[in-house]
Amino acid sequence: MTTPSALERPTGVPFARRLAARLVLLPAFALALLPPRRMRAVLGVVRRGARPATAAQAAAARDALCAVSLRCAGPRGCLPRSLGAALLCRLGGSWPTWCTGVRVVPPFTAHAWIEAEGRPVGEGVPDDYFRRLIAVGPVHAAHTAKAADAAPTAPPAPPADEADRAASGPPAP
Repeated sequence: MTTPSALERPTGVPFARRLAARLVLLPAFALALLPPRRMRAVLGVVRRGARPATAAQAAAARDALCAVSLRCAGPRGCLPRSLGAALLCRLGGSWPTWCTGVRVVPPFTAHAWIEAEGRPVGEGVPDDYFRRLIAVGPVHAAHTAKAADAAPTAPPAPPADEADRAASGPPAP
C-alpha cells in the first residue's frame, strides 16, 4: 500500500524569477546526467567571477526551482534542484556552495544540496546531518589575488658535505 503525499510548492515567486528558473532547468537536468568528475569541472568553470551567495539569495533560487518543477520539488529531485539553484544564483552574479554527500544517520542515502553562509539551504535538517563528499564553493577574490601574488620560492640549498666544510677551513670561534 502506498502512502499519499502532497508536494509543497512555494508560492509568491515573481514571474521573472520563475522564468529564469525555467531557463536553468534544461542545463540543470543535462548536468545531472554527467559523471561527478565532469559535473564538478563544469561547475568549477561556471562559478568563476561570482561573489558568495547569501542565505536569502540561495533560498530564493531554491524556491523558484521548486515552484516551476514538480520533479525538483519532489524527494528524488535533489540533484537537479541543487544544480538549478546554483545556476540560478549564478545568473544573479552570486554562487552558493554546491554539495553532494550522504546522510550521517542510517539508512545510507545520497543527497545533493546547496549551502550559503556555511549552512544547508531549505533542507530542514541540522547543519551536521549530511557529510560532504563533493563541494564546489565560491572562489573568493582575496584567495585568488593572494595566489596570483605569491612568487615561487627557490628551493633550499642542499646541506654542505664534509669535503666542502674541510675546504672552507676551521669553524670560526
